[in-house]
Amino acid sequence: MMNNMGIKENGEIEREKREELEQAKKDDHGGGNNHLEGSRRLQPWTQQITVRGIVASVILGCIYSIIAMKLNLTTGMTPNMNVSAALLAFVFMRTWTKMLQKSGISSVPFTRHENTMIQTCSVACYSIAIGGGYGSYLLGLNKKTYELAGGSSSPGTYKEPGVGWMMGYSFLVCFIGLFVLIPLRKVLIVDYKLIFPSGMATGVLINGFHSQGDDMAKKQVKGFSKYFSASFLWGFFQWFFTGKEGDCGFAQFPTFGLKAWKNTFYFDFSMTYVGTGMICPHIVNLSLLFGAVVSWGIMWPLIGTKKGDWFPTGLPESSMKSLNGYKAFISIALILGDGLYNFVKILCITSMNVRGRFKTNNLNPVIEKKVSEEEQRMNENFIRETIPMSIGGIGYIIFAIIAVIAIPYMFHEVKWYYVIIAYIFAPSLAFCNAYGAGLTDFNMAYNYGKIGLFMMAALAGKDDGVVAGMAGCGLVKSVVSVSCILMHDLKTGQLTLTSPRTMLLSQAIGTAIGCIVSPLSFFLFYKAFDIGNPNGEYKAPYAIIYRNLAILGVQGFSALPKHCLQLCYGFFAFAVAINMIKDVLPKKIGKWMPLPICMAVPFLVGGYFAIDMCIGSLVVFVWHKVNPKEVDSMVPAVASGLICGEGTIALSSCKND
Repeated sequence: MMNNMGIKENGEIEREKREELEQAKKDDHGGGNNHLEGSRRLQPWTQQITVRGIVASVILGCIYSIIAMKLNLTTGMTPNMNVSAALLAFVFMRTWTKMLQKSGISSVPFTRHENTMIQTCSVACYSIAIGGGYGSYLLGLNKKTYELAGGSSSPGTYKEPGVGWMMGYSFLVCFIGLFVLIPLRKVLIVDYKLIFPSGMATGVLINGFHSQGDDMAKKQVKGFSKYFSASFLWGFFQWFFTGKEGDCGFAQFPTFGLKAWKNTFYFDFSMTYVGTGMICPHIVNLSLLFGAVVSWGIMWPLIGTKKGDWFPTGLPESSMKSLNGYKAFISIALILGDGLYNFVKILCITSMNVRGRFKTNNLNPVIEKKVSEEEQRMNENFIRETIPMSIGGIGYIIFAIIAVIAIPYMFHEVKWYYVIIAYIFAPSLAFCNAYGAGLTDFNMAYNYGKIGLFMMAALAGKDDGVVAGMAGCGLVKSVVSVSCILMHDLKTGQLTLTSPRTMLLSQAIGTAIGCIVSPLSFFLFYKAFDIGNPNGEYKAPYAIIYRNLAILGVQGFSALPKHCLQLCYGFFAFAVAINMIKDVLPKKIGKWMPLPICMAVPFLVGGYFAIDMCIGSLVVFVWHKVNPKEVDSMVPAVASGLICGEGTIALSSCKND
């Protein structure tokens, strides 16, 4: 869920890094001149997509898909790894070309266009693993989540995961998003001059890679290799001390004592989450820790004392009518409060901005504002490589027709006209989301998906509403999310002078690979581990959250345990209030207000991973103090090494188990 916290929801994670990257762009005038010179001799778009680039994209996409799937199925926290993917593409391809040169084999130079193509393709691939519903609404359909949510005493049925239908569903709901905003790409990026901050930050970063000297490139390669090896060896060492169910060894070491360990406060020596913490801003990690303290340190012990009064003593803790119900629904209240506030905020910003343009007749600001020579060259290149509008319209209609036929066949609870209704409204929702993301960097696809969930659940009624709601969530969310990711990538392509045709085809290739790799990587974990066990390592918290959201859409507040509604009101109000305070206060103070959507994650999962991520933050903080000059360029390399090293061990663990 959280790529988008994106975590899109990804805006908070990118904002601090974006400011630093933009400053680096201003300082790097020499690189900018080379960039302009290179624009005069651009390759045709057919030469920007290479066989070696596709091979590298497949390798990187598969690695990150497995890593993202593990994060999704353990805590649901997935950082924005676009910068990491761009860096690894640069490191791998630069190392490969250098090795060929030393061997006396001539090779085509590695350009920023090829770097952009690999980054776009690999990000599109692992974005399916993050946002395809494998850890949320699709997993929420299975029997285990159905039983955790109340079984036969709750509405709805279940559908067990299957490689075939999951792969087909992903192809249908994700590919249609590639076509919806193609006719508006020039309007959003050139005419309205929307900055799409994450896409811009990635473009600036790639230009920086190809403007810097070989010394920094060698340093990044060495840093990645060193920490990849260390993380791999540490994970291999830990494997000897880990039990079958992961209930012993270093991962369960009572760092702060047994009482703290019972309340999930311990360091589990996970290099994946230490690396994730290094990528995420400090406020994200501190919000996670604050949420863990509020929930597992204060609330759950207090509510636990009410057993026999607020909820029956004979129920298992995993039942939605016992303590687990409070955990699930209070975290939902925080997520909905934060999401609703930001949703309304972004809609207001978008509508006021569009209204202002209409009032001043400023629908084409490029004509009125004098642009720099560099920006003019970017716009000329972006417009010259046209994508026919007919491709967008025909592609959208064809995939919509296929979905109208196929989705009801996969889910008999979803009527064919539900799909038509969803795809009638999807283009306007996708435009609103992309426009808002272009202004603020918030990808609100998950909130649009929740709207689709509630509407489908209400339309289908008590018997079919839960399954229809979760399946319908993917219809809306995937169109909105994929189209927004494409706009970010097109902005990156504009800055690196990469053809829009290259970007669209790279996104399509990556999406196709992701729709194959993601179900397979999901089943690696699903068959090897106890996915969805609230007391295990692979808790998959968003599966139960999305199922309960669908139950709320069908039953209303009658699904809540005793006094849970009052607590939900309080935390919903807290989420709205903290966002309002953050917007009212000066930026220097407001940036330290906790993020409610981050606080919600440890309510279900526990505090151990928040401690890991705070240690990652501490490493970056100390590094900034000791050596501020190299930290910005080296942190992505070191963090990527830590994440990928332990991720390789996770893959081997799946095979062994």
